[in-house]
Amino acid sequence: MSKPVKQNPPIANRILAALPIKEYQRLLPKLEQTNLIFAENIYKLGDIIRYVYFPTSGVVSLLARGEEGEMLEIGVVGNEGVVGLPVFLGVETSGNHAIVQGDGTALRIKTEAFLKECGRNGSLPKLLQRYTHALLMQVSQTVLCTRLHLIEARLICLLLMMHDRMKTDEFKITQEFLSKMLGVRREAVSKSAANLQQRKLIAYSRGIVSIINRMALEAAACKCYKILKEEYANLQG
Repeated sequence: MSKPVKQNPPIANRILAALPIKEYQRLLPKLEQTNLIFAENIYKLGDIIRYVYFPTSGVVSLLARGEEGEMLEIGVVGNEGVVGLPVFLGVETSGNHAIVQGDGTALRIKTEAFLKECGRNGSLPKLLQRYTHALLMQVSQTVLCTRLHLIEARLICLLLMMHDRMKTDEFKITQEFLSKMLGVRREAVSKSAANLQQRKLIAYSRGIVSIINRMALEAAACKCYKILKEEYANLQG
């Protein structure tokens, strides 16, 4: 359920937070708060993008779909970014699936109002250009990781990226969802998660993941995670 933003809340989305205060205040009446519910489809492949979302908490997964209906995660978006970026690039429809991977909230704006603000040639287009670069880096690095690294390393990278965005050591994610994110069978996810539990890096029970040893988890991650972490740190800088 969505509701208008009636007062200036803490600016949790980093793109909105980076706007000059006058630009943000001009945008604020056009924003409405909405809940991000686990496994909810924000867009499906081919959907017209009627709203652009600025997550303030939670995680949205971007998924590519194959000919047989199989899905593979190509990127994740949290409060550092925006969902609905194609409209900024002149595309009206979604080229992939956008599914909520972690419960949270977002501020959304109608596409027409979003494009009007972008047309003012203020700070928003410049911020979106930088974010587009960061997201493209994430997509390309995810493709490389899928091609070169074992399932367990990819699972660690995904869990760390979720942990960064969820801001909590415990979050909901099912094996079925993980298998879609990684493009592998549930049995492979179960085996990798069990290995991480035995090493006391995570706990996993009934669809709930708990990060037990963040430092050791980062040490076990492939270099892809470090590259992506540095890229988003540069974006924030």
